[in-house]
Amino acid sequence: MKIGLTFDARGGWDGEPATGAPRRGQRLAAGGQTVMLATDDAEEEFDAPATIEALAKVIRSLGHDVELLGNGETLMRRLLDGERPDLVFNIAEGRGVSRSREARTPAILEALGIPYTGSDPLSLAVSLDKDCAKRLVAQAGVATPRWTVVEGHAADILERVAGFQWPLVAKPAYEGSSKGIRATSLVRDERQLAATLREMLADYRQPILVEEYIEGDELTVGLVGNPPEVLGIMRIIPRSTDQPFIYSLEVKRDWEDVIRYECPAQIGATATRAVEQAAIAAWRALGCQDFARVDFRLRGETPYFLEANPLPGLNPVGGDIVFLANYVGVSHAELVRRVLNAALERIGA
Repeated sequence: MKIGLTFDARGGWDGEPATGAPRRGQRLAAGGQTVMLATDDAEEEFDAPATIEALAKVIRSLGHDVELLGNGETLMRRLLDGERPDLVFNIAEGRGVSRSREARTPAILEALGIPYTGSDPLSLAVSLDKDCAKRLVAQAGVATPRWTVVEGHAADILERVAGFQWPLVAKPAYEGSSKGIRATSLVRDERQLAATLREMLADYRQPILVEEYIEGDELTVGLVGNPPEVLGIMRIIPRSTDQPFIYSLEVKRDWEDVIRYECPAQIGATATRAVEQAAIAAWRALGCQDFARVDFRLRGETPYFLEANPLPGLNPVGGDIVFLANYVGVSHAELVRRVLNAALERIGA
């Protein structure tokens, strides 16, 4: 079978290796243009060439031919001008700040009648929009922290959070991979909230979601298959407990020193069942396919939905769903195989 691999590579559309993490103010080539990165996490979701090659290697080891397709205009040209693949393994995140950017590649593939791995355009769009995802998951009966969304200058923000329990968490509404979630995202008073919102609105050029901070365990749940099976529940445990913990970008970048992962999460049988049920309910509410990761905070035995990632990263030496899989005895190669097989079974191939 000929399988195409769609992706967004760090450093530009062509997948040329980047030299380290991108920096604020760094100029990068993207889609034939030179762009200025507004923040040092602008390409946090995109994959290093080593990750792309590792995925291609796994797929080839399963007996398939692999073509690297990229994303955007490059992808469209290759699909229109060349031989089309039988299936696309999609890890393309999309560039820019649109809430539907993750949906673009599957939408192109559907328009051309090419099957692909992972969730469809609607699921990717509603999951990336944290406000929309929360509405759908809450409607399905899953608890979620109280929240509001700030767009532009929010003169009434204090009125909207008047009944909220402090501290609060502020984060960009249309991002993944903890983009925009920093230590300063945990706000403890009105003055800090106003300053954080001003900075985030300027840096990320999109609405900002503000929600109550839930004291308790940070959990992430991996799911694979159709219908979904829980791969495992992983708990993120801070090494220091002298202040409220959020799973920020700084933490993820320095995880070996500041946190430890525990999987299976030792949270008790009742809480485990509640988290598994909530994760599957969120999956169904959002319409996920093949694989996904769902994040919660656990207060007592009640899981509070934070967000879902129906396009989780597959870096072979990093990424939460890969860490989680390794802890339960599933290698990176086996995880990729399961995702691919889930898609093939779903399309009847």
